[in-house]
Amino acid sequence: MGTTDSHAADAADLKRTPLYDLHVELGARMVPFAGYDMPVQYPTGIMTEHQHTRAAAGLFDVSHMGQAWLIGPDHETTARALEALVPSSMVELGRGKQRYTVLLNADGGIVDDLMVTRPVAAADDGRLFLVVNASRKDVDYPLIRAALPANVRLELIEDRALIAVQGPEAVAAVAAHAPKAAELAFMTADWMDFDGIRCHVSRSGYTGEDGVEMSVPADKAEAITRALLADERVKPIGLGARDSLRLEAGLCLYGHDLDETTSPVEGDITFILQKRRREEGGFPGAARIRRELADGPARKRVGLRLDGRAPAREGAEIKVPGGDTVGIVTSGGFGPTASVPVAMGYVAAAHAAPGTKLALVVRGKELEATVVEMPIVPHRYVRAARA
Repeated sequence: MGTTDSHAADAADLKRTPLYDLHVELGARMVPFAGYDMPVQYPTGIMTEHQHTRAAAGLFDVSHMGQAWLIGPDHETTARALEALVPSSMVELGRGKQRYTVLLNADGGIVDDLMVTRPVAAADDGRLFLVVNASRKDVDYPLIRAALPANVRLELIEDRALIAVQGPEAVAAVAAHAPKAAELAFMTADWMDFDGIRCHVSRSGYTGEDGVEMSVPADKAEAITRALLADERVKPIGLGARDSLRLEAGLCLYGHDLDETTSPVEGDITFILQKRRREEGGFPGAARIRRELADGPARKRVGLRLDGRAPAREGAEIKVPGGDTVGIVTSGGFGPTASVPVAMGYVAAAHAAPGTKLALVVRGKELEATVVEMPIVPHRYVRAARA
């Protein structure tokens, strides 16, 4: 059976987002991803899509992600219910603010990474908006429900799509239809009308660029997407460029750079632990995480820049040149903006310092690489809304 036939057979079991027909119309190559039939690239190709997002604005269908409300009688009750599962401070999360965090298992391993938003309106006090990974929905929802007190409930959102627009022209392109988008600062969110359609918009994303994510009515998703794509600044972007963009930005992909064995300290995402949570603990795996914060982890996620032109992929061994294996690559590929092969991986802590010379094993051959600071391509988030 050829590739197309194989995909057709597999696709019968795959879910489709509300934008599936539009992806096909635009000539996307569709692939299975996290149980969905998703676009990996459009006819112009991954390299062009990557560079266009860095230069103007790329539109990503992220409707496969899970959206849900956590609902309690007031903010503190709902926030403390979530704090029983995550190491971040949710009680102090301000109205209209968004926070990246992780669900933890009892050993301090990461069950999933997620975005949490507190609505801006006082009338919505007691609600938190959650966005989780598509591949982890079936794990996350039972875990959350099992931990909730009787007066807090999880309510899934099944009738909305999720669209991300990323790049230096992204907010201007969205603001042409939803002017309030320009008023948002990084990691804030609000409800607003997009051509008269009620949407929940956050200034966030997963490319390292400025931009927004829009939770929109599923039956209006295609109309909103077509309106954005009518703007010459906005082009559709598939999973391939999404991966190279987030890799250059040093952002983790769950199931690759994070999993249930990985702690937030090993994953080098300790910014998610605010001071009160570090001091008080009270989250799953707190003993391990606080010990690693104090003494350092045994292994650590690092960025790697290869010296040659050949990339190293996930699973490649990381070695001391000519010596012992000290780690493994979890994400790797060519960085179109960096113009060199780049990778992320876990190495023994003694080899994690920037500037350390290592070797990545590709098809039995050692490729020279250097540990580098992340992000490999600087973030361009807009911390305060532009006037």
